[in-house]
Amino acid sequence: MQKQLLWFRQDLRIQDHTALWHAAQSGPVIALVILSPEQWRMHDDAPIKLDFYLRQIQAIQQELASIQIPLIIRTVPLWENIAAEIDQLCQKLDIENVHANIECGVNELNRDFQVQTQLNQSNRDLVLYHDRTLFPVGSIRNKSNQPYQVFGAFKKYCYEQLSISIPQCFPIPETQALNDAIDVGELNNNSLPTLAELGFIFNPNQINKQWQIGEQYALNVLDDFIENKVRHYQLERDFPQIEATSQLSAYLNIGILSIRQCFNALFRAQFGHFSIDHVGQQTWLDELLWREFYQHILFDFPRVSKHLPFKMPTQQLQWRDAPNDLSAWQTGQTGIPIVDAGMRQLLHTGWMHNRIRMVVAMFLTKNLLIDWRLGEQWFMQHLIDGDLAANNGGWQWCASTGTDSVPYFRIFNPISQSQKFDAQGDYIRQWVPELAHLDAKTIHEPYAKNPNIELNYPKPIVDLKQSRIRAIEAFKQI
Repeated sequence: MQKQLLWFRQDLRIQDHTALWHAAQSGPVIALVILSPEQWRMHDDAPIKLDFYLRQIQAIQQELASIQIPLIIRTVPLWENIAAEIDQLCQKLDIENVHANIECGVNELNRDFQVQTQLNQSNRDLVLYHDRTLFPVGSIRNKSNQPYQVFGAFKKYCYEQLSISIPQCFPIPETQALNDAIDVGELNNNSLPTLAELGFIFNPNQINKQWQIGEQYALNVLDDFIENKVRHYQLERDFPQIEATSQLSAYLNIGILSIRQCFNALFRAQFGHFSIDHVGQQTWLDELLWREFYQHILFDFPRVSKHLPFKMPTQQLQWRDAPNDLSAWQTGQTGIPIVDAGMRQLLHTGWMHNRIRMVVAMFLTKNLLIDWRLGEQWFMQHLIDGDLAANNGGWQWCASTGTDSVPYFRIFNPISQSQKFDAQGDYIRQWVPELAHLDAKTIHEPYAKNPNIELNYPKPIVDLKQSRIRAIEAFKQI
């Protein structure tokens, strides 16, 4: 059996890894990771996410060693040069084929097409597998053989398929025989460059402790969520001060955890049968399917990864050019406490509660009438779980430019959201400490009833009622 090359991308695990399992059935495996710092910068990848990625590479290097698979680490700054690099590596190692899991962005698909073309010239192949989604992208179609554009219909189709069977996980490949072990020492010193050596500035402080790496850690977090939190998920998930969400998005994003592992854990008590026992289980199931939906949208409607809206008429929207307002939003100085709390949480931790993500996104796109693409970019530059499909889908939903988006005339009032989901102001007090001394009624809009109160905190940069009217008029124009 000839040697196979496994190319890791956003799938840094050895458990339930589709491409790894299939590659191991075809022959002895050599693993490859390619670091592309210039491409990451072009894609606005956050330093905290890249740090997380590099730390997980160290972990998976040890996991691979335990099953006698060597890992080659290469730095190729731009994806346009990857095809030549992989082709040369295959020739030196006498590789039969390269195996990898599909990625759906336009640039990712173009990169893989270039690799495929280059390998075919030397009678090799790039074998791609569906792994990031529960169902293969391009496979879910309506009765007219067209992709779904509405989540409800997409979800119904998924429910029907899941009722037939829940996709199962792939086992870890058997340990390679020692006589199959491959010495790649002359091709690779196995050293992993630091983030600083790759040209990124990042001071982790205490953040690394919050975002631990490792497959077993991620599986433990998943199990804890299923056993102790999912039953109350529907009731508690919208309250930012309660630790009620799964906290798994970062692990799903770079593939420390697979979507199949999540589904198998969710239906473990039902012995793997698609049987919904309580509303919390169904609510998290639907959240996983939203993630699935946006991955399929990214593949079926590639314009969304080209900075274009899903609803093309909204390309004509007249967004405001307001750099001072944008800066105030980015730094958590808008004078709207719940918005500022969310933006400061993002800057400090690389993560933001999902309800608050919607609040701050709608505030930027509706109350400030600033282009959603600027918000999407800022999130990608700071989120540890920044995923192209999910981030784009969420921003376009809030901006009323995307699939299933909120109607443009339904605009979250951030004060009402704050009063409903952070009634006592605990979340605001944590992230906006200059307001910590205020009572639960005043903290949501401190200047409303006492405009002369002296606080080390800005007054609102926009009138919520007037800005709502402005947004509605702007949408009516198209």
